[in-house]
Amino acid sequence: MPRRESQRRTAVCMIVLAAATLLAVASTTVAAEPDVRVVADQSGQKLQVDGEDYLVFGMNWGYMPIGENYLYDLWSQPEDVILTALSREMPLLQDMGVNSIRQYVGIPPRWVQHIYEEYGITTMLNHTVGRYGYTIDGAWVPSVDYSDPQFRELVTEEIVDWVEQYRDTPGVLLWLLGNENNYGLHWSSFEIEALPEGERDEARARYLYSLYSDITDEIKRVDPEKLVAISNGDVQYIDLIAEECENLDILGTNVYRGISVRDLYQVVDEKLGIPVVFTEFGADAYNAREMREDQLMQAKYHIGQWQEIYEQSYGKGRVGNAIGGYIFQWSDGWWKFGQESRLDIHDTNASWPNGGRPTTGASTRSTRGRPTMPSGARSSSTPTRPRPTSRPSGSTSGGSNRPQQNSKPAQTGRRSEEDRPNACVSRD
Repeated sequence: MPRRESQRRTAVCMIVLAAATLLAVASTTVAAEPDVRVVADQSGQKLQVDGEDYLVFGMNWGYMPIGENYLYDLWSQPEDVILTALSREMPLLQDMGVNSIRQYVGIPPRWVQHIYEEYGITTMLNHTVGRYGYTIDGAWVPSVDYSDPQFRELVTEEIVDWVEQYRDTPGVLLWLLGNENNYGLHWSSFEIEALPEGERDEARARYLYSLYSDITDEIKRVDPEKLVAISNGDVQYIDLIAEECENLDILGTNVYRGISVRDLYQVVDEKLGIPVVFTEFGADAYNAREMREDQLMQAKYHIGQWQEIYEQSYGKGRVGNAIGGYIFQWSDGWWKFGQESRLDIHDTNASWPNGGRPTTGASTRSTRGRPTMPSGARSSSTPTRPRPTSRPSGSTSGGSNRPQQNSKPAQTGRRSEEDRPNACVSRD
């Protein structure tokens, strides 16, 4: 009897120990990938993350030392370099109320997870779908033909592989396709040239948006839980988007109209009936008329833009389809004007083709000034995540997986060493 009692007590102790072990493991398990969805009713459309309303206070974030250009890849650097960069940059974003960043192909999944678990910041992952060229049969094609069956098959397969690589990664907010690809419809073919000149651009655009639709179908086949958006240049070709992209969850758009986007929300609601997120927006901090920084003017534009986003969001009595935006951009893109020369010079050349703001003149690619975020942004929109006590595990290999895997790097804009913390800018 004593022996049986001893065995019973031993069994009970083992069960208790096993249960305690399971609880300990559960308490240290990394955060699950967020549950992201669009909720729509008579008050509008809103984004929810893990059941909580989520207005995107986003940033086009990138990191680049002075003297480097698009060939530099933070993610192929030693782990201590990456951790040092993130530990300096991410708290600044947190303090501003940023809850999401935009990243192109190239950031390894482990760092998406690390940024989410350590800083509570999600990532919108962006594949540019050949926007800056593509390699086909070993040859670089700088301006892709979206009607080419071979390109369509190759890029779709690449994106499906990309989605499968990231789909279970905690911190992924949504999938984003393209970056103003509607502004790069320059290829020529016998079919296109046979059309009247006034119909050629629209014909090219139809191939682009039908490709987006085909890719979206494939993404939803392998990852039906996450949302898919495109990054369009303003609302150009929105009627084609309505015809070709019925499976789209969110319209992402790069918009530089000034303090107000005027009728954009109404147009998107009437034509598409889906929410809209600004994948780029903002204003310069450099006054090209007076040749000086003008951060007060930049702040005026940013405050007005964020105010309108809020007013047009869910339940405010207006259109109700705004779900936030990503300021362009976090850093001075010193390398962007010459791309491969004068990389260590803060060139204020006003190189954008439009006239710029009436108050600041022509727009520049490399300007300085901290972006203005709405007050109270962090408390209402930045989720709190437990900070792990150990570094993220996994491989740091990701240097070959550059923005795009099969193309030249997307021009994302990076961080200059001497401009911390006041290095945040927005492109016009």
